[in-house]
Amino acid sequence: MTDHLVDQLRSTQLSDAVPPQSDDWKKSLKLPAKDNRQQTEDVTKTKGLEFENFALKRDLLMGIFEAGFEKPSPIQEEAIPVALTGRDILARAKNGTGKTAAFVIPALERINPKVSKIQCLILVPTRELAMQTSQVCKTLGKHLGVNVMVTTGGTGLRDDILRLQEPVHIVVGTPGRILDLAGKNVADLSECPMFIMDEADKLLSVEFTPVIEQLLQFHPKDRQVMLFSATFPLSVKDFSDKNMVSPYEINLMDELTLRGITQYYAFVEEKQKVHCLNTLFSKLQINQSIIFCNSTNRVELLAKKITELGYSCFYSHARMQQQARNRVFHDFRNGVCRNLVCSDLLTRGIDIQAVNVVINFDFPKNAETYLHRIGRSGRYGHLGLAINLINWEDRFNLYNIERDLGTEIQPIPSSIDKSLYVYENPESIPRPITTLQKNAQQPLQQRLSQQPTSQPQPQPQQQQQQQQHHQNHQNHQNHQNHQNQQQQNQQQQQQQHGNWQNQNGQHNGFDGGRSGRGRNRGRGRSHRGGGGGGGGSRSRGQPREAQS
Repeated sequence: MTDHLVDQLRSTQLSDAVPPQSDDWKKSLKLPAKDNRQQTEDVTKTKGLEFENFALKRDLLMGIFEAGFEKPSPIQEEAIPVALTGRDILARAKNGTGKTAAFVIPALERINPKVSKIQCLILVPTRELAMQTSQVCKTLGKHLGVNVMVTTGGTGLRDDILRLQEPVHIVVGTPGRILDLAGKNVADLSECPMFIMDEADKLLSVEFTPVIEQLLQFHPKDRQVMLFSATFPLSVKDFSDKNMVSPYEINLMDELTLRGITQYYAFVEEKQKVHCLNTLFSKLQINQSIIFCNSTNRVELLAKKITELGYSCFYSHARMQQQARNRVFHDFRNGVCRNLVCSDLLTRGIDIQAVNVVINFDFPKNAETYLHRIGRSGRYGHLGLAINLINWEDRFNLYNIERDLGTEIQPIPSSIDKSLYVYENPESIPRPITTLQKNAQQPLQQRLSQQPTSQPQPQPQQQQQQQQHHQNHQNHQNHQNHQNQQQQNQQQQQQQHGNWQNQNGQHNGFDGGRSGRGRNRGRGRSHRGGGGGGGGSRSRGQPREAQS
């Protein structure tokens, strides 16, 4: 069917959506700098179509080109023509190959801005991905007059209710919050013809499928359902058989892992992991890195240790308050900090072009998690590096993941070829769609070299110095208290830190590693979880991100 549509589009004379005689409109566009980085066949192996071949509205084409899009990727070539016909779609493609634009572009094309109704619902599993997807919708549709709303758990319901009193065309959010709004008759989905799920495998896990099926009941029967993901377990097939009508299936997963990502493992004892991480920081040419742990406790402990080693570091996990998570995500995307320690909260769909290194400090238990983690680097066919720290207990998981993914993870060499992951001109990396206004004119490399601030707005110099002095004093005091407590009651500390000590039987999981002096070292020390310099606030009663 796709080949037939492609041939038909090639032979079609574009109508008044894009008059053929008026090509001068492109010259007036403010295009971003061209991205000249090397790309792999994951995004370059196309049929040769252009965005103009899809007969899209000119205003939509303007938004596409001004966002830096040049040609459609393979998943976009396959999905956009079919989605424009209104047919249900099951699309499977690798992480970082353009899936978001593959459903956002046809959704924007089909929406009528003159109708003040919700016309498209986009469901995502995490709040960070909801913010990112809504920003893509706003950027691509900025000339269309389309109103986009993002709603997730962890924020006030009152603001969402007030927002829905005004015209909204696209709603992006997490399932629990949208079901809450629909159940209260605040969000009217009765005339919403498009139902889209990104990261569908996560949304259709056992605990969330009932929420999704309840949401479908608020939509008209002749709705269009589109599912996009990198992996499709049996739960997706069950949902498709029950709720979709003759879905068009797209499968671009000839191999599971991205071709541009080089994978290594380092066999290391648990107590030597921090020392190994410090060595990696000093030897690798890291632009930005994401470091994954298997639990929220280990995220905070590791972030603290990295800061003590002298590297700038943020952390994020699901127990943090939403405002703190938003701030960390926003600042890290804009190059305020070089390293981010996180749980699997950020494995889904998060697109940060500047990340060229992913480190699994804790090796994942299954292939699906591993695939999504390493997919945070090497975005859109570019190069990236994935390094896995393996201990004795991880050896079977390593074997199983290699077998399930059909890939081979090599032992780390003494020296890693920079051409595998280093960008020649870091300043040419596309800046994120959502940016800090104060950083708008700064090259990425310059922003990364600056000391991370503890407030989003600039402070007067004297006040800033006082804050820094107070922070340094507080950090020193906390470190001394920590040492005293360790000497007085080692066993109590082991109980407090839980999983880390259960694996080692002692606190030396945090030992090893001297203060770093490599390229990765920031000018100041920033250990930020959420809003500011200490331990990061969290709410223990807060639901998991995919639930709300």
